[in-house]
Amino acid sequence: MTFQYSNHRLFVLFLMLSSLNWLPAQILTPVHWSQSVKELGSGEYELVFSAKMDDGWAIYSQTSDPNAAAPTEITIKAAPHFELIGKAFEKGELKKGPEPLFDNLVVAKYYHQVDFVQKIKVKDTAVPIEAEVYFMSCNSEKCIPPSPQAFSFNLGKSQNQGGLPTDAQVVSTAKLLDPVKVTMKTEAEPNQSHKLIFDLKMDEGWSVYANKIGPDGPIPTTVDFEQGSHFKTKGELQEKSDHRIEGFDDIFEMNLVKFKESVTMTQEIEVTDPQIPVKGSITFQACDATKCLPPKTLAFTFHPSSSKLEFEGMGTGVGMNVPPSDFKGGSIDQTNEHLRKGLLQPLGDCGEELTKSDNHLWTFIFGFLGGLLALLTPCVFPMIPLTVSFFTKDSRKSGIRNAIIYSLSIIFIYVTIGLLITAVFGATALNELSTNWVANLIFFIIFVVFAFSFFGYFEITLPSSWTSKSDKLSDTGGIIGIFFMAFTLALVSFSCTGPIVGSALVESAKSTTGPFLVMLGFSLALAIPFGFFAAFPAWLNSLPKSGSWMTNVKVVLGFLELALALKFLSNADMSRKWNVLPYEVFMALWVILFALMTLYLFGLIRFPHDSPVKKLSALRLLFAGAALAMTLYLGSGFIYNKEVNSYRSLNVMSGIAPPSTYNLFLPEAELNPELKSRFISFTKCANNLDCFKDYTEGLSYAKETNKPILLDYTGIFCQNCRRTEDRIWVADKVRNLIANQFVLVSLYCDDPKELSEKLLSIPRNTVLRTIGNKWADHQILNFEQNSQPLYVLISPEEEILARPRGYRDGVDSYSEFLECGLKAHKKI
Repeated sequence: MTFQYSNHRLFVLFLMLSSLNWLPAQILTPVHWSQSVKELGSGEYELVFSAKMDDGWAIYSQTSDPNAAAPTEITIKAAPHFELIGKAFEKGELKKGPEPLFDNLVVAKYYHQVDFVQKIKVKDTAVPIEAEVYFMSCNSEKCIPPSPQAFSFNLGKSQNQGGLPTDAQVVSTAKLLDPVKVTMKTEAEPNQSHKLIFDLKMDEGWSVYANKIGPDGPIPTTVDFEQGSHFKTKGELQEKSDHRIEGFDDIFEMNLVKFKESVTMTQEIEVTDPQIPVKGSITFQACDATKCLPPKTLAFTFHPSSSKLEFEGMGTGVGMNVPPSDFKGGSIDQTNEHLRKGLLQPLGDCGEELTKSDNHLWTFIFGFLGGLLALLTPCVFPMIPLTVSFFTKDSRKSGIRNAIIYSLSIIFIYVTIGLLITAVFGATALNELSTNWVANLIFFIIFVVFAFSFFGYFEITLPSSWTSKSDKLSDTGGIIGIFFMAFTLALVSFSCTGPIVGSALVESAKSTTGPFLVMLGFSLALAIPFGFFAAFPAWLNSLPKSGSWMTNVKVVLGFLELALALKFLSNADMSRKWNVLPYEVFMALWVILFALMTLYLFGLIRFPHDSPVKKLSALRLLFAGAALAMTLYLGSGFIYNKEVNSYRSLNVMSGIAPPSTYNLFLPEAELNPELKSRFISFTKCANNLDCFKDYTEGLSYAKETNKPILLDYTGIFCQNCRRTEDRIWVADKVRNLIANQFVLVSLYCDDPKELSEKLLSIPRNTVLRTIGNKWADHQILNFEQNSQPLYVLISPEEEILARPRGYRDGVDSYSEFLECGLKAHKKI
């Protein structure tokens, strides 16, 4: 189906996105499909696709306006053993009329029930017919994104009226994420050989990986067999795709081969005893641009005597009505009604929705403080009395008016720069830029250059032709002339304001609105003095005179720029695990920088533009004392904290210094032997945190200690899980909360270790073979999610303390999430 990008489509997209939230944390499946066949005689049949909709829900006719909701589309896979007779027709009570959800465009839709019927003429009833229905459903308030529903008609057998196919098609429903559809077939070869052919079709944006992948990469696509003497494999697994991509993968940060849209995997086998079935499984992992799902394994059985190849009852959202007849193993039902009910109404009014904060106020304040610092530099400060005197040489009224226009022009110029940066790079790119190790290395170099510019070793200036042209335009007079006076100020002061603006923009790049807010704050701080002193010119006399103190301000800013530069080098170091800037080295460098700043303010060291210090002013002594106090305070960060087996973390350095656990000299903490003797799954998880890898054991310990549980659905190959652990859990305030206030239960949903026996998940009718299968089943049944990470705060009585949280960057929002859960737990 081809979509037209119109306002209506954008509105539909908004409706879809608005329905994907955690309240009430429910995955909607309002359309229920079934299939049937009606024999007409003379080799003609009717394939019937039946849809039943929940009350209030509708799907759309094939002829409905495509500029509104997506029309239903029937696709029959072409094959030589049949031919279509005409187009699919519809049986149901069709409703036509304007649809408020789509700007009152006229749509055609069905409520309650509809049959889509396709007439065909069949030559060979033994060969299945594959089909797909692509549909969209809406009620009066929201829409569910269009999704495909696969069907397989085997005319030689009675049709399954429950809507599940009777051969090997794995059906994707609207539940959960299931972006890969697998079908399979066989081809007979000479000498009792058979080709087992697996066709994988991926949803748009998703991919699977090649068969041969390095050990540190994703799960490769493999076909494995249960050993037996009745067959043997011939050659390697063959891959065929028109959409093979080889190159650097951003998620796994390595060169990989992957397939988009579709790929065919073929394995040839030679059978020696056709009466014995051949059993095996196909395993693959699906990823899109931002996340990966746990590996999925589909078990199959091949009957050589009849060339029949079929899947066992497994896979997300699909299964057989009864387990395979030869299934040997136990059964399990991990549904926890207490958790499911608690998910609808968590005790804490916070979590995924309400902790989303970009700290806009602090971003604005950060920019405002930068503007105040820029005012004190020698490029800007002397301009205040000169400019105000120019405006007030005529009448007081016109002077105030012109000063206000000048101030607003400054704000307009800097805010426009902020908006342009967001428009050019985009919101997502800005955040990725702030977390990319290469970008952080570049920022480190830029900040070092800024620092030495402030020290006076060179100046960063814009081309003089820009300044000259702007200065000429400022002579034109009127509003345009005043605007270019402000523009000239921005250009000539760049050597002082440029490093400050650059630093502020880099720090604000983590937020979509950050560049705009930081520039608004910066420009407002620059503009206020001009308007204020134009209104009250007598106050100009109270300003300190220009002098060497402005050079001192620049040098102090240079030390601060060097200190911030180390933060970006530290980000790159932790990302790449170079171990060149661990906690001790970082803190020692900061101590040295502030000690040098102290010596400078006491007049014991000088820089190129400094004159000899004859006498220290009271203000300079005050700042020198503050720098000395900061030096001593930073030194206290080396005090050993026995409670957490680490250094004492400093609140001021939270989010700036590397975590104290990322160190050179301290030994790793050992496991509590008494707990290990009682709980088999008790171990060390990410960042040396104590954790349990079994939900029941973790819950038992939580009841003993009356601590809430941080339930962590994670994965060995989950990159967003690693990002959370490397960027958020390492922060001292988050790590201390997890270590001291919570029981951490980490369940790895892709753990490949085999269970002691296969289990049949009763609610999902799915065979669980590995530990990862078990915990993925636990997550799906209780939280209706199958992507990781997922973080859930639970009381020892299994009450949900806050809305579950997925992956999202931000130390502050994560700590707020944990503190909110603690607060809710204490109220119980």
